[in-house]
Amino acid sequence: MLVWLSEYLAQFYTPFSVFQYLTLRGIFSVITALIISWILGPIIINKLNHLQMGQAIREDGPQSHLSKAGTPTMGGVLILLAIFISSVLWADLSNRYVWIVLLTTLGFGIIGWVDDYRKVVEKNPMGLPARWKYFWQSVFGFSTAVALYLSAQSPAETELILPFLKDFALDLGPFYILFAYFVIVGTSNAVNLTDGLDGLAILPAVLVGGALGLIAYLTGNFQFAAYLHIPFISGAGELMIISAALCGAGLGFLWFNTYPAMVFMGDIGALALGAALGVIAIIVRQEFVLAIMGGVFVVETLSVIMQVASFKLTGKRIFRMAPLHHHYELKGWPEPRVIVRFWIITVVLVLIGLATLKIR
Repeated sequence: MLVWLSEYLAQFYTPFSVFQYLTLRGIFSVITALIISWILGPIIINKLNHLQMGQAIREDGPQSHLSKAGTPTMGGVLILLAIFISSVLWADLSNRYVWIVLLTTLGFGIIGWVDDYRKVVEKNPMGLPARWKYFWQSVFGFSTAVALYLSAQSPAETELILPFLKDFALDLGPFYILFAYFVIVGTSNAVNLTDGLDGLAILPAVLVGGALGLIAYLTGNFQFAAYLHIPFISGAGELMIISAALCGAGLGFLWFNTYPAMVFMGDIGALALGAALGVIAIIVRQEFVLAIMGGVFVVETLSVIMQVASFKLTGKRIFRMAPLHHHYELKGWPEPRVIVRFWIITVVLVLIGLATLKIR
């Protein structure tokens, strides 16, 4: 929105043209989302407390979690508000990628809201039944994949790129839709599974989102893309604004979500953030780099799959409890230690993911 305004005002006063620079708008997007989170955070937390939107705690989980019962959840609405307001202010709203990412994020956020509402307000511990949750995730994920495929303007937008390989580019054709669908839905659920400890999921999401924002900037710049041997995607650079907003909103939320948490993001935040990361990675054609940088999300998901498969096939559990962070809690690790160590691992993985852009 402000891009159009600055473009108009630059006709009368040229310094306004500085707001056309992507990097400057990215900085302001972070700051704007962060300030919105700080301002709205106490208001939303108080409102959730007033409405008694308290989190229910599993009795079969770590005993240390029982004290968290009643902590307000559905705080993900704060994250979504900050992302949307900041993105609408600083992004170029004529860019199709901006709307695809925002609408997908909103769609998955709605699914999470329904799930949280049924758990917290209707006191239904099952929330939204798994089959219906997956059905609506599939609807939104498939719709996004189709929209990206049909709106593709160059072969590079539907090619499969592998890390470390400079000249590999496989045209997926219609299979792109299926691949994109699995990335979006898979990432959404992976972030949701990781969101089990105070601040555990939000900072890795911020770190991965920031790295994807940098990749989006490079991918949308012809010279940088050619130098790094990554696909040039016209217009992808504008996604840096949404990634920046995600970082600011996430850091602002962490202010209230850090141990001991004053609020939980709930499915409304986790499902939406995961979907946003997945869509951005698809647009910039770095799905495998996303898997590297989001390794914590991947391992948490695999731990659940392995646990379920092992129990059904052999009647035995591999971990003391899944997802993996609960396993370490039951081994005696204090919650802050689990959280910080997973953060440190994410920092390392993000650096490795960024290194793949140059090591080709």
